[in-house]
Amino acid sequence: MKKIGFLSFGHWSDSPHSQTRSASDTLLQSIDLAVAAEELGADGAYFRVHHFARQLASPFPLLAAIGAKTERIEIGTGVIDMRYENPMYMVEDAGAADLIAGGRLQLGISRGSPEQVVDGWRYFGYQPNEGETEADMARKHAEVFLKVLEGEGFARPNPRPMFPNPPGLLRLEPHAPGLRDRIWWGAASNGTAAWAAQQGMNLMSSTLKFDEGGAPFHVQQAEQIRAFRKAWTEAGWAHEPRTSVSRSIFALTTDLDHAYFGDDGESTDQVGFIDGPQQAIFGRSYAAEPDVLIEQLAQDEAIAEADTLLLTVPNQLGVDYSAHVIENILVHVAPALGWR
Repeated sequence: MKKIGFLSFGHWSDSPHSQTRSASDTLLQSIDLAVAAEELGADGAYFRVHHFARQLASPFPLLAAIGAKTERIEIGTGVIDMRYENPMYMVEDAGAADLIAGGRLQLGISRGSPEQVVDGWRYFGYQPNEGETEADMARKHAEVFLKVLEGEGFARPNPRPMFPNPPGLLRLEPHAPGLRDRIWWGAASNGTAAWAAQQGMNLMSSTLKFDEGGAPFHVQQAEQIRAFRKAWTEAGWAHEPRTSVSRSIFALTTDLDHAYFGDDGESTDQVGFIDGPQQAIFGRSYAAEPDVLIEQLAQDEAIAEADTLLLTVPNQLGVDYSAHVIENILVHVAPALGWR
């Protein structure tokens, strides 16, 4: 385990029990949590993206704000649904945010998960071509995004431009050098993990995947990572890829920890259906005293296989408590698992 970050779903609710009662609360507290996580020594601050929901949806203003407020921590998404994205405009937004952050963006993108409305991407002006699926559309958007991120010129310049042009074809600006190698694909199957490797993207694996063989979740996820690395080697990419897994992990060190998450210690893998007829498997949560957690996590094959672990945080409990959750893992658990 080389890096540990957090992953926030960015919920808000007008419930009296929530510390994030509005979108403003969530956005501002997300910035504060990233700053706090950097001060604690965490390696990454990642955020979910969901449309038509009381959750974070437009990542680039948030990522740019965090980039301006921090100096070291990686900043990313987990994941941006490419069915909704204009890849050209996204290149400009991502380039600007990455330059503000000094080259620290780690963007997770994907085909996306079920949303709050039926075919929500249609409201954004997108629909699959004849004979294609929405997943095909997402992959095409991703392929355009990756190609344009390379920074090669492709657009014919106006012979009488408003401003002087450099010679040759023009590219989108601002260009962020190196960002192309810091794009991750959120894969829910071994096949999509292999496809991500063929495209030269890093692998982001969540707390669920399609059930492919009936083994425990962490075993299947480790197999997915190995399939990704095999496909990466076969594709002949020169640089080393990165792989991440997400987990809900709570070290119980206070009475409040026990009150919030003590019952999660009995968590087990679950199976169900999230999108279509294929069965999915959902990974367990971990909640125990630090010494017990260390023993449990040492047996998680996917955590051992990945280089990055993303801790899901309960953002509606506020910045201070979410920072406490992160600190508990960094101080009491992670060193025994080989982190730093």
